[in-house]
Amino acid sequence: MAQKFSRTRMPSGLPALALGVMLGSAGTMTATPALAIDAECAAAPEPVISLNYGSRYTDDDDTRSTLDVDSNEVVNAALRPVDDFIRDLVARSNGVLNESDPTAASGAADCVLAQIATWARADALSDLDSFTARLSMGARIGAIAEAYRQVRPLVTDLKAVADVDQWLIQRAQEQLEFWEKEATSGARTGNLRAWAALALLNIGEVTNTDTFVWWASASAVRILCTAREDGSLPQETKRGSYGLHYQFHALSPLVTIAARLDRAGLPMTTSCNNALPRVVNYAFNDFEQEGALTQEYSGARQSYFDGTENLEDHELAFLGAYVSLFPNSPLVDRAQKTENLSNSKLGGDQRLLWQ
Repeated sequence: MAQKFSRTRMPSGLPALALGVMLGSAGTMTATPALAIDAECAAAPEPVISLNYGSRYTDDDDTRSTLDVDSNEVVNAALRPVDDFIRDLVARSNGVLNESDPTAASGAADCVLAQIATWARADALSDLDSFTARLSMGARIGAIAEAYRQVRPLVTDLKAVADVDQWLIQRAQEQLEFWEKEATSGARTGNLRAWAALALLNIGEVTNTDTFVWWASASAVRILCTAREDGSLPQETKRGSYGLHYQFHALSPLVTIAARLDRAGLPMTTSCNNALPRVVNYAFNDFEQEGALTQEYSGARQSYFDGTENLEDHELAFLGAYVSLFPNSPLVDRAQKTENLSNSKLGGDQRLLWQ
């Protein structure tokens, strides 16, 4: 049986309103702007129960860096209903945090809760028929849990709370068992493990489950401890032309976990010879050098510089959490100049969450 996380459970980074009421790549990950609070609560979309899809990458590429166009579209199509639900849900939860009227905020929080409860009562995301689906589901489960975490202090429907808690705990336990028993040794030190760790941190905090919080912490440290002296992550920088892309992708959950645990009195910023700032600085230093450092490891021109893609604002949303940890970092200026620090998988507007 899971142990209970006994620390005070006020989600970190939430505006004063919440405390006042308590006491009285499938595609872009940019979150939809916070929605204005509606008088009526829209019904949740049809819950997604089963997912079964293969890899986005060609079978003959061990580095998993050559996209199979047809397979990539199959994966995107399968995940689209889940990701659309997450974007809308996060926009609504951010809207709750932006609401100045406590009565309206509480009603809107119950709307977010009701939408999640619809998926919980249908046992959504319970039938993951492929290894790849189980591998990539952590970020989605974590995003739903983060939206719930944002509104949890304001909700009034305790039956829905119980149903959502039970569902999230079950999904978290399945993720934990997958990563400990089924995931490959390489994946266990990669970015998808970090996203799963963030999911378990979100669920552990909001359901008061200590086991999940400790597993999240241990997972993040395990990944950070693989960093080379220059800060590169071996599991990511070997990914051909996408090496630097995946180094950045790993930073979003790793930095967020570190910032959240720091606020909970569990600092990890100095673990493994200050690995966290080293892996962050590597990514930005290499970007300034047009991917030359990662090209040395991967043997390929990096995707940000070969015409494949651009470094988007949502990939830098973790800077909101990072500058809360390192307020004197040179990256403070980068954070201030980044127009939209928003990522649905991180819970939306990071300026709102880390102000």
